[in-house]
Amino acid sequence: MRKLLPIILALIGTGAGVGAGFFLAPPAAEEHAEGAAVECVPPAEHADAETAPEDEDAPATREYVKLNNQFVIPVVGTDKVTALVVASLSVEVQTGTTEAVYAREPKLRDVFLQVMFDHANVGGFKGNFTTGNRMEDLRSALLEAARPVLGDTVSDVLITEIARQDS
Repeated sequence: MRKLLPIILALIGTGAGVGAGFFLAPPAAEEHAEGAAVECVPPAEHADAETAPEDEDAPATREYVKLNNQFVIPVVGTDKVTALVVASLSVEVQTGTTEAVYAREPKLRDVFLQVMFDHANVGGFKGNFTTGNRMEDLRSALLEAARPVLGDTVSDVLITEIARQDS
């Protein structure tokens, strides 16, 4: 009887949990999702040039791959580190090439770090480093560095997070 009681209690607890989950679950999401999809899609006869894809780089043919770890870039002043910049990057690639990006990630990280070190050395992370021109220059340099590693599959490099911690 001592060995049977814990098993019975476990079965009763499991049954109560499943029953509570069944009765307290929200209504089936499939019904709502189908209705929403029908309402959001315009009929074909009302489609105009704004809703039609304009080029081959339509969003369905691209995907974003977030690189696993952040990049830490030292900003060196006169003989000492004056700040650290921490950045997270993603690359926009053709659909289906995510595994190729992850397979080449060590090389990609290396070239991205070199670009960001060069950017820091020319003063790119000093002062108001998030101005449009500075960020665009950095993105362009990162894209140029990614092309030899990933080829034409990469179409953009996105800076998803960036912060500077002054010492």
